[in-house]
Amino acid sequence: MNQAIDRISFLRPRRLLALLAAAVLAAGCGTSVVNPVTGRAERTVMDEKDEIAEGRKAHESTLKEYGVVNNPRLQAYVNDVGQRLAKQSHRANLTWTFTVLDSPEINAFALPGGYVYVTRGIMAYLDSEAELAGVIGHEIGHVTARHSAQRATRAQNAGFGVIAATVLGAVLEAQGLPGAGDVASQVSQGVAAGYVASYSRDQESQADELGAEYLARNQYNPQNMVDVIAVLKNQERYAAEQAKAEGRAAPGSANWLSSHPSNDQRLADIKRIAAKYQGSYADDGRARYQQAIEGMAFGESREQGVTRGRNFYHEELGIALTAPQGWKVDNTPEAIVVASSNGDAALVIKLIPPQAGTTHEEIIKNTLHPVDGRAQPRSVNGLAATHFAGVVRNSKGQQANARVTIVTGPNNRHYLLQYAARNAAALQQALAQMGEAEASFRPLSAAERQAARPWTVRIVPMPAGGFAELARRSPLTSMAEQQLRLMNGAYDGAAAPSPGQRVKIVQ
Repeated sequence: MNQAIDRISFLRPRRLLALLAAAVLAAGCGTSVVNPVTGRAERTVMDEKDEIAEGRKAHESTLKEYGVVNNPRLQAYVNDVGQRLAKQSHRANLTWTFTVLDSPEINAFALPGGYVYVTRGIMAYLDSEAELAGVIGHEIGHVTARHSAQRATRAQNAGFGVIAATVLGAVLEAQGLPGAGDVASQVSQGVAAGYVASYSRDQESQADELGAEYLARNQYNPQNMVDVIAVLKNQERYAAEQAKAEGRAAPGSANWLSSHPSNDQRLADIKRIAAKYQGSYADDGRARYQQAIEGMAFGESREQGVTRGRNFYHEELGIALTAPQGWKVDNTPEAIVVASSNGDAALVIKLIPPQAGTTHEEIIKNTLHPVDGRAQPRSVNGLAATHFAGVVRNSKGQQANARVTIVTGPNNRHYLLQYAARNAAALQQALAQMGEAEASFRPLSAAERQAARPWTVRIVPMPAGGFAELARRSPLTSMAEQQLRLMNGAYDGAAAPSPGQRVKIVQ
């Protein structure tokens, strides 16, 4: 539940999509501009002024959804790397903004107008400043070559029916949504939708080539772009192997590779592009990079709350809860979801915004719009609560059955605990477990505050016992040695760092 109150009312992708689509439509038939990279004229519905304006709007939404890593030193470091790359790019005139987002997702993306983002999730798996520059350089390439504007223009050519799909796929892969590139096929059917669904191979190849060029201009070896792809492909393999070991389905792709498709041919193209540069390059900045990420949160952060097995702890809000045996906790920006093993039932916990009301009665009235039902007072671990079961009406006037509990937690914050299920039968079958999850909702105890501390990245000398020894010290519980190898560029048979060499650990 990221940055609790602020994250409840953030601008969702559909709302942002509407703003961007409206801007594209308002541009009418467009105008002619000169592409800064190719030097050729191209018709566009989004000139540079529009790119900057729409990027600024999307930037505000992105910060609200993800939050920003509260580490001025790290932000300044990433901004410095980005600004040096941007200064040597084809659009040095833009006011560039580089931000580290408070997300464990392994992702990086760019918005039109010069807004570039990397997550702390991807930074945990990069091994040097040069690799970070490779990721950022690729994203700068998408902006300098005006790829989002090109896709918006193709969308208008294809017709209004696919405008939404284009903008969401081209501009809002920023939201890190799994399958964002496939949204076009869901929004509009036909050849046109497929034409504008995702970055084309030519655009990806161009961004790779520009990234390599920007690296070389800044004395980084372009080979680092190849290394980044290898690291992230290994991360996907590790995630699949971990899921198999734990008896889970392999996770869906939701990282930099999924929003920037990379098949074998593209990897070969990146190697060919990097091989063209045969210069003498500066140090890869591994020591500087390690110094910058020292102390960075790994996994969930303090602002998001942390999941430890079946337990969830949120130090900032002062709350904790435990999932029933066989259920799991899913901590999302919008809510804490305690879900059944097969996903057909869940207890969804949300922080209620202050404007919803100060009493339980007001909150039920203002948020649920009850038509019929019964509210009963109860106590949840000493916290005042009210359980409501009945019929409610949504904003469209549609009626549905609902079962929720309003709980007043520490610091007089109100929480909505909603019983959700695929159907009535699933709800009935899971009522006992939902009740158990609700009954576990509690103020965070003094003893639990220690468990609520987030994991962090630390830099230590490699011990004589290697990764096996580091794994024994680590809080990572599943395939810890493999994950530490992955974080240090020693996965899948790669040579391990020598004893005494400084490496990343999680503690």
